[in-house]
Amino acid sequence: MNDVLIARVGQEQYFQCLELEHVCEMDFTGKPLKGMVYVDPEGLAEDEDLRAWIDRCMNFMNARPPK
Repeated sequence: MNDVLIARVGQEQYFQCLELEHVCEMDFTGKPLKGMVYVDPEGLAEDEDLRAWIDRCMNFMNARPPK
């Protein structure tokens, strides 16, 4: 969304991710969406920062049962 990353990290990683710099809860509807966070552009300054967020999201998705 604009320059902000929306990351679906799941309930298990949610509070841990909120402790990171440049991260806040996703409140698109005015109510926090548990398991999803916003990451400001400063939190994606380096390629390895973006890679870490991709890994967090992939870990969540890979842990989900197949449909």
